[in-house]
Amino acid sequence: MNDTLRILFGLLGGLAVFIFGMNMMSECLQKAAGEKMKSILELLTKNPVMGVLAGALTTAVLQSSSATTVMAIGFVSAGLMSLPQSISIILGANIGTTMTAQIIAFKISDYIYLFIFAGFAVSYLAKTEKAKNIGQTVFAFGLLFLGIETMGGVMKPLAGSPFFLNLIAKVADIPVLGVLVGTFMTLVVQSSSATIAVLQNFAEQPLADGVTSILGLAGAIPILLGDNVGTTITALLACVGQAKDAKRTALAHCIFNLSGCFLFIWLIQPFASVIRVLSPAGPEVEVISRQIANAHTMFNLVMTLIWTPLLPYMVKLVSGIVREGAKAPQALSEPVYLDHKLMAQPAAALRLAEKEMIHCGESADGLLSDLCGLVRTEDKKMSARILEQTDQARRLYEQVTEYLSELFSAGSMSEEQAKEAAGLMYLLGDFDRIAFLCQEVLALLAEKNEKKKKNAGFSKEARRDLEQSLALIMEMYEEAFYMLVSGDRDKIKKIRRKKEKMLELSLHMRKAHLERVEKGKCSAKLTKPFYKILNALDRLSNSCANVADHELLLQSPYERVIRK
Repeated sequence: MNDTLRILFGLLGGLAVFIFGMNMMSECLQKAAGEKMKSILELLTKNPVMGVLAGALTTAVLQSSSATTVMAIGFVSAGLMSLPQSISIILGANIGTTMTAQIIAFKISDYIYLFIFAGFAVSYLAKTEKAKNIGQTVFAFGLLFLGIETMGGVMKPLAGSPFFLNLIAKVADIPVLGVLVGTFMTLVVQSSSATIAVLQNFAEQPLADGVTSILGLAGAIPILLGDNVGTTITALLACVGQAKDAKRTALAHCIFNLSGCFLFIWLIQPFASVIRVLSPAGPEVEVISRQIANAHTMFNLVMTLIWTPLLPYMVKLVSGIVREGAKAPQALSEPVYLDHKLMAQPAAALRLAEKEMIHCGESADGLLSDLCGLVRTEDKKMSARILEQTDQARRLYEQVTEYLSELFSAGSMSEEQAKEAAGLMYLLGDFDRIAFLCQEVLALLAEKNEKKKKNAGFSKEARRDLEQSLALIMEMYEEAFYMLVSGDRDKIKKIRRKKEKMLELSLHMRKAHLERVEKGKCSAKLTKPFYKILNALDRLSNSCANVADHELLLQSPYERVIRK
């Protein structure tokens, strides 16, 4: 194998190990601290500074600004976060992502295999999930640096290649070319952290004197600026098909990095001088990695300080570019909040699933209300409309179930999150059962109407009793659903009393029907559909009581939804 292929394969292999290690570390950290990230995001207030801090801390945990950006876009798309809050999160994420470059700048190559072995040993021998996640995080951390070490080793021969030296000289002398190179690298790799790691390793290669960097800080800064521009493509891809505020959030991310690139490209030499003063002294090849890391941090810190007080103007700018459009009517069967791009962030995906569950619960409430009205009016058109609504509601429940199943199969949830997801699926079963029983009542009412052609229909007393029982079931459901979204467990006793009252009412209606049949007020042939309706109503009341027995609390961490 010739030297060119050896370098190419080594670079690609090292890059693959680095990206795999970084993604694995992000996933394991999220499993270990996913719910803590939710607490960090709960710090969000109307104060942009708190939003910046939350974004920086979340990204420092995830080790990926792209993950935080996608999460923020998903939240704002679902209405769990306002546009100013999401933009402040993005500003903070740009600071938090510099942590990776700072870690890389530490020379820990002598301990790489120790990290790999220690992480493997802990994850292999650990008995608890949390300990396994910690072990896998340490193992992934070692892989990350193994990838860096591999890339650094294969790049050493490049320092002696005249062709490559001439190419680098052109990039270093023409800042715009360096920006384009950095942008292209990040677009291909889809990770600014990975391209910055490559940049740090490449810059550490010395010239013939053994002291001077092959690239130099002034040559590395334009490529660094391009890396920051290229990372915005992830946000743009994440907002495709999303709501307007999600597109505005992604656009704000682009404006932040593009404006920073445009500002700093004219200040490369002064900026490089400041970074040299702030960084440790020593031979250039020994300190260049730290200088690049510091330049990355300083660039994002300065741009965040510039844009944070200008946040209202940023909001106006992106709102002016992405204008309000006509809202297309959304079918009941379509999820409102679910975002499949957030499968790698279970803490965020579960919040959206909880929000969607509120949508599901409201649809079930609407079905019960319409069914009560149908018993009173016996309108065939209304019956057909309710039947269509029940079909749509059940399709919605099926899609939410599939979303949660996909979240399970992703394997990124902690035990606590998996328990929460299982509880949501169990609750979905109750919602689906309510819709199914509404369909059954509709079918029985239709059967009664068929018999009515030859016989007298239900008497006014029978319809009144059915309407009364449905009204009681509606009250039970509304109070149970209120408990889910408010956490108020005091109503559980009232719901259980109403369930007992429903049983008494059902027994009374059965006796009353027989009395009406005996007096000739109701046809005996309607007894079977009437009793079947009563059985379905009994099961509906049981399902409402089951909803009340759930210990879940369906509320967003950013807004509390309370039924009035």
